[in-house]
Amino acid sequence: MYAIVNIAGQQFKVAKDQQLFVHRLQGDEGASIEFDNVLLAENDGKFTIGAPTLEGAKVSAKILSHLKGDKVIVFKKKRRKGYKKKNGHRQQFTKIEITGISL
Repeated sequence: MYAIVNIAGQQFKVAKDQQLFVHRLQGDEGASIEFDNVLLAENDGKFTIGAPTLEGAKVSAKILSHLKGDKVIVFKKKRRKGYKKKNGHRQQFTKIEITGISL
């Protein structure tokens, strides 16, 4: 059984006991959260497609930790103009574990 769910503006294919990194979510470590934007669900080969979401379907998850991603270097340059700008960025992520899918 798996589902496609919209979490923080991104779509993820999730299954029970799967761990994934999503954009930073509100909540403490160890807290449980629910997502109700389920777009598609599959159960024993039977697909259920929402229009746009499935009514009453929920995906429950547990927040494992909050962390930062790898540093991304942003370098801008214009040739022959003496313009160089170097910046860095580290995205905030939340590691969650899917605890259940209910239809």
